[in-house]
Amino acid sequence: MQQFGALKSFYQNNSQHVKGIGTPLFVLAVLAMVILPMHPFLLDTLFSFNITLSMIVLLVAVYTKRPLDFAMFPTILLIATLLRLALNIASTRVVLLNGHEGADAAGNVIEAFGSVVIGGNYTVGLVVFAILIIINFVVITKGAGRISEVTARFTLDAMPGKQMAIDADLNSGLITQEDAKQRRQDVTREADFYGSMDGASKFVKGDAVAGILILMINLIGGFIIGMAQHGLSFGDAVEVYTLLSIGDGLVAQIPALLLSVATAIVITRENDSKDMSEQVSLQLISNPRILIISAGILFVMGVVPGMPHIAFLSMALILAAMAYFRIRTVKEEASGELVAQQKQISDATPHEQKEIGWDDVHQVDTIGLEVGYRLIPMVDKSQGGELLARIKGVRKKLSQELGFLVPAVHIRDNLDLGPNQYRITLMGVTFGEAEIRPEWEMAINPGQVFGEVKGEKTIDPAFGLEAIWIRREDREHAQTLGYTVVDSATVIATHLSQILTNNASQLLGHEEGQQLLDMLGKQTPKLSEALVPDTLNLAAVVKVLQNLLSEGVPVRDFRTIAQTMVEYGAKSQDTDVLTAAVRIALRRLIVQEAAGGIEELPVITLAPELEQMLHQSMQAAGNEGAGIEPGMAEKIQQSLQEAHQRQEMNGQPSVLLTSGVLRNTLSRFVRNTIPGMHVLSYQEVPDDKQIRIMSSIGQ
Repeated sequence: MQQFGALKSFYQNNSQHVKGIGTPLFVLAVLAMVILPMHPFLLDTLFSFNITLSMIVLLVAVYTKRPLDFAMFPTILLIATLLRLALNIASTRVVLLNGHEGADAAGNVIEAFGSVVIGGNYTVGLVVFAILIIINFVVITKGAGRISEVTARFTLDAMPGKQMAIDADLNSGLITQEDAKQRRQDVTREADFYGSMDGASKFVKGDAVAGILILMINLIGGFIIGMAQHGLSFGDAVEVYTLLSIGDGLVAQIPALLLSVATAIVITRENDSKDMSEQVSLQLISNPRILIISAGILFVMGVVPGMPHIAFLSMALILAAMAYFRIRTVKEEASGELVAQQKQISDATPHEQKEIGWDDVHQVDTIGLEVGYRLIPMVDKSQGGELLARIKGVRKKLSQELGFLVPAVHIRDNLDLGPNQYRITLMGVTFGEAEIRPEWEMAINPGQVFGEVKGEKTIDPAFGLEAIWIRREDREHAQTLGYTVVDSATVIATHLSQILTNNASQLLGHEEGQQLLDMLGKQTPKLSEALVPDTLNLAAVVKVLQNLLSEGVPVRDFRTIAQTMVEYGAKSQDTDVLTAAVRIALRRLIVQEAAGGIEELPVITLAPELEQMLHQSMQAAGNEGAGIEPGMAEKIQQSLQEAHQRQEMNGQPSVLLTSGVLRNTLSRFVRNTIPGMHVLSYQEVPDDKQIRIMSSIGQ
């Protein structure tokens, strides 16, 4: 037992070294095959292993759903190529040394391929070998090499666009940090894989060239050795060494052909999570009209005199049967969808009339999403709909950013909408609607693309950018041209996120305000009591929070907001005054949201004369903004728009810096006319933040 324990401990301590011994053993085996003579039986074993390995690799390539699922393929291709070349060297040595002894001198495998496969006729063998070389080198290897080269280049060119798409999904809350990290890793792995396949295809091409040269060397060397050293006649030398050389070449070329086909399959596979047979059935025979037309053409060819009637008519019958079953399947699917829709309508329709009550009066939804009947599968989990998960991600992200729980989105179908149309409502009012193509994807032009893609031109409903509806198989091509490609569920989720962000103040009501107070009461109960009801009522607190959200200021730091309202609430109950005080308290957060973490803040200011004139106009009018002359307002708006565009072109934030008296008025003035411009007062700039005046309006 002690010896067994010691042996077990030794194995555990050295298990890591044992696991890594495979590669050195393979290198030593290859060197041994190149340097040392091999017995014909060992050659037969290794040739059989080589053919088996090639068949396994081909079947794995066929049944792999995505190219990245077989990421080790380039390495396996290199190993199989080295093994086959080493076997060629070993078999050449045996053929040249022992070929004069007979056809079985180089092993049974070479003899079988040299006699059984080609019937013992070396002329036929040469023709078959030449055909294999043409198929492998000219057709398969050359095409796969070209495809791998183009795919590798397009994949590398598409990496920036894919990274931008991942960042966009992350920023809109459609994916988490872990999902974004995994997708970035997938993009990197994809680029590495196709780059490796580009190099591995050169191995396959070089192997095909080596097969031709090895055959010629075996033939010429065999003739010379057979006649000069072993005294064979020219006819005997030609017969023996030609059969052996051709058998050796076929043994090597058949596995090479299998690996070339596997390479072509992997390179040409669509990056989709479906196996090859499913993709063929979906894309090749899914349309019964094509099957019917093909069956008709074959039938006409079969009845023409002189044609092989049985062959053509039997194929026409098979295609007609496939079309019949396909049409029946489509009808069953359509009837199933119709029954499901009728069931939903019947379930929603009361069977008996009853007296109406308050239960029949429905309040409007805070956030509503209405969809046409063709978009129902997108919100149905049982049908693989992803929109619910996307909307949940949007709510989670916005809740974290804004600082309060965004209300749930109530989704329902609306037969008054178009089949592919959706509508987003807030408090029962329509804030956005659009029409999408659920089976297609949207390629959005971010501002600079390198070509055009085929599809239907449209407008991105969230940001108003130019876009094109494209088919899913064109996704990779569009990304290589610089387009940001998203699916239909992402289009709706992004549109919803944009509307909720722009109208966050309408989402926060008394219920959400009370929840914030309850959370504050758990952490600092004295502060919560001092705020409500000692200093302010709940309505005033909610109004201040709504004012902050309407100007894009999150309420995440509710403790600071509450402290400021308690401090200034004793002096003034005016919500605008309280909002200005809270903004000053949150000045670091506001500047960070507006300009990020830059050390020097670039700002746009008003000329002193213009600022003084606006002060006088407001004092004369007696209320905010009413005293600004329309002509002056138009000139100010035009100047601010030009300054805003210059800041955007320079990649800098657009911040208008003005006095505290004018800040609220100018903020309302530019809120709807110049989206993206932030209006700050002098008091809202932190003391340690440097400013740089980029332009002055009115000079």
